[in-house]
Amino acid sequence: MPPILSITALSKHYKSGLKALDDVDLSVERGEIFALLGPNGAGKTTLISIVCGTVTKTSGMITVDGHDIAKDFRAVRRRIGLVPQEVAVDIFATVWDAVSFSRGLFGRAPDPVYIEQLLRDLALWEKRTSQITELSGGMKRRVMIAKALSHEPDLLFLDEPTAGVDVNLRRDMWALVRKLREKGVTIILTTHYIEEAEEMADRVGVINGGKILLVEEKTTLMHKLGKRRLALTLLKPIATLPDELKNWSLTLEDGGCRLVYSFDAETKDTGMPGLLGRLGELGIAFRDLNTSQSSLEDIFVGLVERAA
Repeated sequence: MPPILSITALSKHYKSGLKALDDVDLSVERGEIFALLGPNGAGKTTLISIVCGTVTKTSGMITVDGHDIAKDFRAVRRRIGLVPQEVAVDIFATVWDAVSFSRGLFGRAPDPVYIEQLLRDLALWEKRTSQITELSGGMKRRVMIAKALSHEPDLLFLDEPTAGVDVNLRRDMWALVRKLREKGVTIILTTHYIEEAEEMADRVGVINGGKILLVEEKTTLMHKLGKRRLALTLLKPIATLPDELKNWSLTLEDGGCRLVYSFDAETKDTGMPGLLGRLGELGIAFRDLNTSQSSLEDIFVGLVERAA
């Protein structure tokens, strides 16, 4: 089955000389949750805006569900839902009217049952007759999400959907994302909360300076680029690392009370048995040890720093 989103050699150059996107290739499969990560100004929002038709590309080709975004814009737009970073709604409309109107804009027949369930899923049902101007910032964000889902899109873009919102909305948002994925909706999200991408995403793409640095399945990425960390809490602090330990990648922390060893867990010889044996020979005793794996955030920061 062809990907729901296919991007080939996409570029966006401004007259000022800024290259917001530079020869980007990307495919997103149907029904997956794809996280696009990158620092501010990396090109995330520009890419989404071009796919959604609010920014014009300089060159390249994009298809959504097989439809070229330039040649068949209406068919593409019916298939896409977008939750932008900025809240933009008719503040004097009621919640019900705003969401129902959005559905009609895409040519979908009225469906009060669907709209009711959508508002209930987003904890908006009790506010359905309220004017949007009366709502809190978090509730306005919920209305934006409801409007984006009103026409039952196949592909949903979430551009920093939970930035600056309360914990309850974040929890409800991710519960809704899981429901949508179960129904076959493809979700592409950008987020500063990398722990959310780590929990939710099937695949991860990293963009910086308008270029895609990497696209990988999340679990593969964690195994391939993730490091493990062995921390030993020493019985007695040491001031410096003995020369006999120079073959291991070691650092001292907490005033010499903690010895930390970083290693690649994918290699056949992690070096841990040899290290522990040598510590015993040197009389360096420890009272506790624990291991941990680098997070997606650690990997992301490392990739961006190497590309800078």
